[in-house]
Amino acid sequence: MTIEYKNISIAYTDTGKGNAVVLLHGFLENKTMWEPFLPEFSKTHRIICIDLLGHGETGCLGYIHSMELMAENVLAVLNHLEINKATFIGHSMGGYVALTFAENYPDKMKGLCLMNSTAQEDSPDRKIGRDRAIEAVKQNHKTFIRIAVNNLFRPKNREIFSEKIQQVIQEALNTPLQGIIAALEGMKTRPNREHILELSGIDKLMIVSKKDPVLDYKNLINQTFNKPVKLVEFPDGHMSHIENMKEFSSTMMHFIEKL
Repeated sequence: MTIEYKNISIAYTDTGKGNAVVLLHGFLENKTMWEPFLPEFSKTHRIICIDLLGHGETGCLGYIHSMELMAENVLAVLNHLEINKATFIGHSMGGYVALTFAENYPDKMKGLCLMNSTAQEDSPDRKIGRDRAIEAVKQNHKTFIRIAVNNLFRPKNREIFSEKIQQVIQEALNTPLQGIIAALEGMKTRPNREHILELSGIDKLMIVSKKDPVLDYKNLINQTFNKPVKLVEFPDGHMSHIENMKEFSSTMMHFIEKL
């Protein structure tokens, strides 16, 4: 399904009935990443999966897809579906969008799960890395995608999940060049949103992975210190929905059932 917004199509799926849960994918992913979990999640909840700007079947809106712009597009879908309040689960970049949504539209958020994501802004080194990534994308985006996706997994899991990794790469290769660059620019310029972790009235969960190649495990733990945030730890890499699929599914069911 799609809606038209600012002269582009925004793609989404709407499955099940009950309290609304919005699932937001990460960089180079799209709404199909959630398909293995929909049969279970949709038994008790209304599950909305949205293709973020420049990903999946959603169009691009300029050179920079800021997290604010992505959150605005998510709001457009929820308004179209007449959903007043929802629980958000965001993987990596999807978590950045969910944090932005919580900041801009707090009355519309019931619960927030950051899955392999961070409330902090990019470090100076990370910003340099984003610029290098943009240059690599311009040189050869297919090579960039293959390397980037592999690097999201714990090294020992790259062989174990080799078939699944190839599927993720094939999906990622459908991401348009403009969408990749615009997302990298948007992530690079996002501000610190650690204050969102202290908000009352929103149930919060952070999923961290001990061997995440992208995010520093200890730093993520520190972000939750003395804050009303439940912490769940997994043993593997950045792709918890694949590397720790059963544990992730049961954790999510427990989280959304309470809300």
